[in-house]
Amino acid sequence: MKVYLLGAGPGDPGLLTIKARDILKIADVIVYDALANVELLSLAKKEAEIIYVGKIADQHALPQNEINQLLINKAKEKGIVARLKGGDPYIFGRGGEEALELLAANIPFEEVPGISSTVAAPAYAGIPLTHRDLVSSVTFVTGHEKPDKPNSSINWSALAQSKSTLVFVMGVKNLKTICENLTQAGLAAETPAAIIYRGTTEEQRTLVATLATLPEQAYAHNFTNPSVIVVGEVVKLNEALNWFEKKPLFGQTVVVTRAREQASDLALSLKELGAKVVQFPTIAIKERADQDELKWTIQNLANYDWLIFTSANGVKIFFNALSALNLDSRILHHNKICAIGPATAQALADHGIVADLLPKRFVAESVVEAFTSANADNLTGQRILIPRASKARDVLPEKLTAAGCTVQILPIYDTVPDDSDKDDLLELIKNNEITCLTFASSSTVENFFNLIPKDLILEHKEIKIAAIGPITAKTLDQKGLPCHIQPEKYTIPDLVQAISTHFTKNS
Repeated sequence: MKVYLLGAGPGDPGLLTIKARDILKIADVIVYDALANVELLSLAKKEAEIIYVGKIADQHALPQNEINQLLINKAKEKGIVARLKGGDPYIFGRGGEEALELLAANIPFEEVPGISSTVAAPAYAGIPLTHRDLVSSVTFVTGHEKPDKPNSSINWSALAQSKSTLVFVMGVKNLKTICENLTQAGLAAETPAAIIYRGTTEEQRTLVATLATLPEQAYAHNFTNPSVIVVGEVVKLNEALNWFEKKPLFGQTVVVTRAREQASDLALSLKELGAKVVQFPTIAIKERADQDELKWTIQNLANYDWLIFTSANGVKIFFNALSALNLDSRILHHNKICAIGPATAQALADHGIVADLLPKRFVAESVVEAFTSANADNLTGQRILIPRASKARDVLPEKLTAAGCTVQILPIYDTVPDDSDKDDLLELIKNNEITCLTFASSSTVENFFNLIPKDLILEHKEIKIAAIGPITAKTLDQKGLPCHIQPEKYTIPDLVQAISTHFTKNS
């Protein structure tokens, strides 16, 4: 029985601490608020109970006293409770109040600090809170205190005279009053000031002004909470140091249509370049319920000269079957291995297998050409096994058969439609929030446009379409859709680079 008060960090999931990550993985209950990135919930174990208690402005899922009691009850019922709070629990996060309630109820607890938005948001906006040539101290202030509060805990005169960088949190509603109080207390109206909305996330926006002009400009540009307000000379450094908002894909919203099992590399690479990624897996990978044929084939691998793996999914499921039979990669000592694409080759390498053949291009014609070169003296009669999806293009086995090989296709998994996020994506498209669609296979094109009307995409001409290679581009063309972006090499890294180059040139 224990409650961990965890700092979720400022929004970027990469800023979660290692200790907080480890606790989320073992927690029996996770109680999270509105400012905790929901991506962090993917760390939870399958059987964990997840409870939302978020508070936004005047909308509270649960009042604070009920949250306190919930933590106590769940700790007694379930064991380990992770209370996931945005930023740091003890910095304007009411974590101290929750800790005292736990202490009074004799519930063991720990506070795990998180990176506070008071520090992280300015950093991502290129505003160092201290700089030895400009300022040597910083003061954090709540911006949420009611302007008409009779006994304010904020000493405006002291703040104005401190020469510190001033950081106000959740102060948009009171922004005009904050700025007026500071100028009335003696701080110069031309003092540099900035407001940062949803700092460290792909939605970050930064506005730089002066103490006198910030309220009017912030309201004109529709700034709302959660925002951080910074006042002081260090704001001048924003233009030079604003690295985050200068990333090549910052401001772009890119849809990834790969299955969730395949999407991570593409999504992470796009995020690293600043894009907001919307995962819309049009297909899900399902291992076939009846794996008897696969198990029988594994026990008779000596009957084949070559195994051709066409995807990392095939590798994963194949080796899962090996493991289920208490076997490992040593059973492949009779076989030569071909991998189509570097991701497939890497999946094999993760199991200690170095592919004997990796075609330069990842289309059927190139694979057959590579096979011909590798088996120049004895292509006829080569026995080839292709473990793959039940539905896939037949060009490769047909061309290998025509070249004299004996080919067996072994279906080991199915690709099934996934429409679970359809309504959310339709809403984003209609609101002009999508700038790029990515397709890494013909099947994702087919499934995507079975769910999303083609005409809707054609209506929104700002949406660019990226295809990993000519086969996928051809499928788009057959549907009457353009392909704006296509890399020279048909890999995920090259697709990401092509997208980045396109938007950089057209920015």
